[in-house]
Amino acid sequence: MGVVDLLSLAVSVVLASWVLYGTLLPWNADQVGTQALPLLGFLMLAALGSSAILLTMSGPGVPRPSYGRGAAMVMVTLSASALMVLATRVYFSRSLLLVTVAVWTLFVVLHRAVRRRRPWIEPMVVFSSDQEMVSELQRAPHAEVLAVVDPASHPDQQPLEPRATLVVDMAVAHSPAVAGLVSGNDLAGRVVKPLASVYEEHTGRVPLPRLVQDWQMTSTLHRVRNWLWGKRLFDLAAVIITMPVWLFLAALVGVAVRVFSPGPVLFRQTRVGKGGRHFTIYKFRTMRSDAEAAGPRFAEVDDPRLVRGGAFLRRYRLDEIPQLWNVLKGDMSLVGPRAEQAPFVEEFSRAIPFYSLRHLIRPGVTGWAQTNASYAADLQATVRKLTYDLYYIKHVSPLLDLRILWASVWTVITGSGSR
Repeated sequence: MGVVDLLSLAVSVVLASWVLYGTLLPWNADQVGTQALPLLGFLMLAALGSSAILLTMSGPGVPRPSYGRGAAMVMVTLSASALMVLATRVYFSRSLLLVTVAVWTLFVVLHRAVRRRRPWIEPMVVFSSDQEMVSELQRAPHAEVLAVVDPASHPDQQPLEPRATLVVDMAVAHSPAVAGLVSGNDLAGRVVKPLASVYEEHTGRVPLPRLVQDWQMTSTLHRVRNWLWGKRLFDLAAVIITMPVWLFLAALVGVAVRVFSPGPVLFRQTRVGKGGRHFTIYKFRTMRSDAEAAGPRFAEVDDPRLVRGGAFLRRYRLDEIPQLWNVLKGDMSLVGPRAEQAPFVEEFSRAIPFYSLRHLIRPGVTGWAQTNASYAADLQATVRKLTYDLYYIKHVSPLLDLRILWASVWTVITGSGSR
């Protein structure tokens, strides 16, 4: 898409010049002349740089044209061009710049609209005997499993479907015939990928049975440690900028809780955060004050402990507004794994391998698991959500955070997944 976007920028310059000056080349126009060349050079350089940066930041997953990445590319290009003009103090035409960017934005949107109409499918031949992982891939919306080959079998040495990706299970031994078939197709130019990587791309989950050492997760965080600093700055900026809105909502919800339910307005509870450190989380109280008198337990559908209006607050996540104070304090991030209760953490850490890896980063008000899986009310569901949490930790990036925040807005609007 980068080449098409750059070509469409060039076309946008031509159209903007025609609209403004009646000539196809702006440097031929009497109003600007050759003085427009540095500005146009800055635009192309900024577009090339922003396209390359966004490509490296896009993270894993099956590629699909994204309106969000397109909008980010346009904004970065415009901002970078403006900064270069200010730094060099060269002549620039405000009208030429704005009309060019406006036309280019239209091209960027139309280009992605056309691309998104195409089928988004990755055909594959899977070499694995892991029925569970194969079944998950078969259910994935953008994976087309053409065939499954047992790694211990002896298939014919025939070329496979040219358009198919060869998905190979690296965790098991392969017969000489299977090894030869994969090697031959690799030499013939077929795409060969590890099963674990393809599984992550199509399911958004880490295959927990394939995780054998902690370093497989911690090493990825070293590669993105600079973004983790930026992530904290983004959290602070987002919470502070939106403070008038959420403080107003918090005041309304606080009054409602006080009027409709006797007891404290805020609910305080010890949760486990980054590095296993305990902290106090804040929420608006939606249950009776004695809801956990018999000990902590999962919320239930139509939980009888809910106070009047509590279901509404939980459905639209209004009870979680005070967690923004936890974000300001540094206990939490806007995006990350869910902060769990200390007794549950102790139980799950004993029962679920690598559960403690969730605490490599700050817990979040929302997260990849929260937007992709329903509420976890038992051990099996907790394992499933862990696979999403570990995927997020492994692939944390600015664009993934923005994707999760956008999905969370939709979750709040629809009220889905609450208890």
